[in-house]
Amino acid sequence: MTLTPKRAQDSMIQMTELVLPNDTNTFGNLMGGRLMYWMDIAAALATMKHCSAPVVTASVDNISFETPIKLGNVVHIEAKVSRAFSTSMEVHLRVWGEDPVQQYRYKSNEAFMTFVALDPNGKSRLVPQIIPDTEEEKQLYEGAMRRRQLRLILSGKMKPQDAEELRALFI
Repeated sequence: MTLTPKRAQDSMIQMTELVLPNDTNTFGNLMGGRLMYWMDIAAALATMKHCSAPVVTASVDNISFETPIKLGNVVHIEAKVSRAFSTSMEVHLRVWGEDPVQQYRYKSNEAFMTFVALDPNGKSRLVPQIIPDTEEEKQLYEGAMRRRQLRLILSGKMKPQDAEELRALFI
Protein backbone atom coordinates (compact mmCIF):
# COMPACT_ATOMS: atom_id res chain seq x y z
CA MET A 1 0.00 0.00 0.00
CA THR A 2 1.40 3.39 -1.01
CA LEU A 3 0.43 6.44 0.99
CA THR A 4 0.38 9.95 -0.46
CA PRO A 5 3.44 11.91 0.76
CA LYS A 6 2.79 15.06 2.79
CA ARG A 7 4.65 18.34 3.19
CA ALA A 8 6.71 18.72 6.35
CA GLN A 9 5.08 22.09 7.04
CA ASP A 10 1.65 20.43 7.20
CA SER A 11 2.65 18.59 10.39
CA MET A 12 3.64 21.79 12.25
CA ILE A 13 2.31 22.15 15.78
CA GLN A 14 2.80 25.20 17.98
CA MET A 15 2.04 24.78 21.66
CA THR A 16 2.11 27.46 24.34
CA GLU A 17 2.19 26.98 28.12
CA LEU A 18 2.48 29.35 31.08
CA VAL A 19 5.03 28.37 33.75
CA LEU A 20 3.13 28.19 37.04
CA PRO A 21 4.51 27.54 40.55
CA ASN A 22 3.73 23.81 40.37
CA ASP A 23 5.90 23.57 37.20
CA THR A 24 9.06 24.91 38.86
CA ASN A 25 11.95 23.66 40.96
CA THR A 26 13.29 25.34 44.11
CA PHE A 27 15.21 27.86 41.96
CA GLY A 28 12.03 29.15 40.27
CA ASN A 29 12.95 27.50 36.94
CA LEU A 30 10.72 25.26 34.86
CA MET A 31 11.49 21.63 35.76
CA GLY A 32 13.14 19.72 32.92
CA GLY A 33 10.74 16.82 33.31
CA ARG A 34 7.74 19.10 32.89
CA LEU A 35 9.23 20.60 29.73
CA MET A 36 9.96 17.12 28.34
CA TYR A 37 6.34 16.16 29.08
CA TRP A 38 5.08 19.16 27.10
CA MET A 39 7.56 18.42 24.29
CA ASP A 40 6.32 14.82 24.13
CA ILE A 41 2.73 16.05 23.75
CA ALA A 42 3.69 18.53 21.00
CA ALA A 43 5.67 15.88 19.10
CA ALA A 44 2.81 13.37 19.41
CA LEU A 45 0.37 15.95 18.03
CA ALA A 46 2.66 16.69 15.05
CA THR A 47 3.06 13.00 14.21
CA MET A 48 -0.65 12.26 14.61
CA LYS A 49 -1.38 15.20 12.32
CA HIS A 50 1.04 13.74 9.76
CA CYS A 51 -0.11 10.11 9.79
CA SER A 52 -3.75 10.43 10.95
CA ALA A 53 -3.27 7.62 13.46
CA PRO A 54 -2.45 7.07 17.13
CA VAL A 55 1.26 7.18 17.92
CA VAL A 56 3.68 6.17 20.68
CA THR A 57 7.04 7.64 21.63
CA ALA A 58 9.85 5.38 20.43
CA SER A 59 12.89 7.45 21.40
CA VAL A 60 14.03 10.82 22.67
CA ASP A 61 17.40 12.14 21.58
CA ASN A 62 19.65 14.22 23.79
CA ILE A 63 17.93 17.24 25.28
CA SER A 64 20.27 19.97 26.49
CA PHE A 65 18.78 22.88 28.35
CA GLU A 66 20.48 26.05 27.09
CA THR A 67 18.55 28.68 29.01
CA PRO A 68 16.23 28.13 31.99
CA ILE A 69 12.63 29.26 31.71
CA LYS A 70 11.49 31.16 34.77
CA LEU A 71 8.27 31.11 36.78
CA GLY A 72 5.70 33.34 35.08
CA ASN A 73 7.34 33.07 31.68
CA VAL A 74 5.69 31.54 28.64
CA VAL A 75 6.92 28.38 26.90
CA HIS A 76 6.55 28.10 23.12
CA ILE A 77 7.11 24.66 21.58
CA GLU A 78 7.28 24.13 17.84
CA ALA A 79 7.18 20.54 16.56
CA LYS A 80 7.35 19.33 12.97
CA VAL A 81 7.98 15.94 11.35
CA SER A 82 11.44 16.09 9.78
CA ARG A 83 11.35 12.67 8.11
CA ALA A 84 9.12 9.62 7.93
CA PHE A 85 10.49 6.12 7.51
CA SER A 86 8.22 3.11 7.05
CA THR A 87 6.33 3.15 10.38
CA SER A 88 8.33 5.72 12.37
CA MET A 89 8.63 9.48 12.19
CA GLU A 90 11.38 11.78 13.43
CA VAL A 91 10.15 15.06 14.91
CA HIS A 92 12.25 18.20 15.28
CA LEU A 93 11.33 20.35 18.28
CA ARG A 94 12.33 23.88 19.19
CA VAL A 95 11.55 25.50 22.51
CA TRP A 96 11.57 29.18 23.39
CA GLY A 97 10.89 30.96 26.62
CA GLU A 98 9.25 34.36 26.65
CA ASP A 99 9.17 36.97 29.37
CA PRO A 100 5.75 38.56 28.85
CA VAL A 101 6.54 41.57 31.07
CA GLN A 102 9.92 42.49 29.56
CA GLN A 103 8.68 41.46 26.09
CA TYR A 104 11.60 39.34 24.97
CA ARG A 105 11.90 35.79 23.67
CA TYR A 106 14.89 33.47 24.12
CA LYS A 107 15.84 29.99 22.94
CA SER A 108 15.61 27.30 25.60
CA ASN A 109 16.41 24.11 23.72
CA GLU A 110 16.04 21.92 20.67
CA ALA A 111 15.58 18.14 20.33
CA PHE A 112 14.55 15.22 18.15
CA MET A 113 12.02 12.57 19.11
CA THR A 114 10.87 9.49 17.24
CA PHE A 115 7.31 8.18 17.17
CA VAL A 116 5.72 5.06 15.71
CA ALA A 117 2.21 5.01 14.22
CA LEU A 118 -0.19 2.31 15.40
CA ASP A 119 -3.04 0.49 13.69
CA PRO A 120 -6.31 -0.34 15.53
CA ASN A 121 -4.68 -3.53 16.91
CA GLY A 122 -1.75 -1.64 18.43
CA LYS A 123 0.71 -2.85 15.77
CA SER A 124 2.95 -0.49 13.83
CA ARG A 125 1.52 0.77 10.55
CA LEU A 126 2.89 2.52 7.48
CA VAL A 127 3.10 6.32 7.47
CA PRO A 128 3.17 8.81 4.59
CA GLN A 129 6.59 10.03 3.48
CA ILE A 130 7.66 13.65 4.02
CA ILE A 131 8.21 16.22 1.30
CA PRO A 132 10.70 18.83 2.55
CA ASP A 133 10.20 22.26 0.93
CA THR A 134 12.45 24.80 2.63
CA GLU A 135 16.24 24.61 2.85
CA GLU A 136 16.02 23.97 6.58
CA GLU A 137 13.48 21.16 6.05
CA LYS A 138 15.78 19.62 3.42
CA GLN A 139 18.77 19.75 5.80
CA LEU A 140 16.76 18.16 8.61
CA TYR A 141 15.45 15.51 6.21
CA GLU A 142 18.94 14.66 4.93
CA GLY A 143 20.40 14.38 8.44
CA ALA A 144 17.53 12.21 9.70
CA MET A 145 18.93 8.96 8.32
CA ARG A 146 22.24 9.52 10.14
CA ARG A 147 20.42 10.34 13.38
CA ARG A 148 18.21 7.24 12.92
CA GLN A 149 21.18 4.95 12.37
CA LEU A 150 22.94 6.40 15.41
CA ARG A 151 19.82 5.78 17.53
CA LEU A 152 19.63 2.19 16.28
CA ILE A 153 23.33 1.58 17.02
CA LEU A 154 23.06 3.07 20.52
CA SER A 155 19.99 0.93 21.27
CA GLY A 156 21.74 -2.23 20.04
CA LYS A 157 19.32 -2.72 17.14
CA MET A 158 21.96 -2.11 14.46
CA LYS A 159 25.60 -3.03 14.15
CA PRO A 160 27.95 -0.10 13.43
CA GLN A 161 29.25 -1.79 10.26
CA ASP A 162 25.68 -1.89 8.88
CA ALA A 163 25.19 1.88 9.24
CA GLU A 164 25.82 3.02 5.66
CA GLU A 165 25.36 6.70 6.54
CA LEU A 166 27.74 6.53 9.51
CA ARG A 167 30.37 4.18 8.15
CA ALA A 168 33.12 6.83 8.22
CA LEU A 169 32.59 7.35 11.97
CA PHE A 170 32.82 3.68 12.96
CA ILE A 171 35.07 1.93 10.47
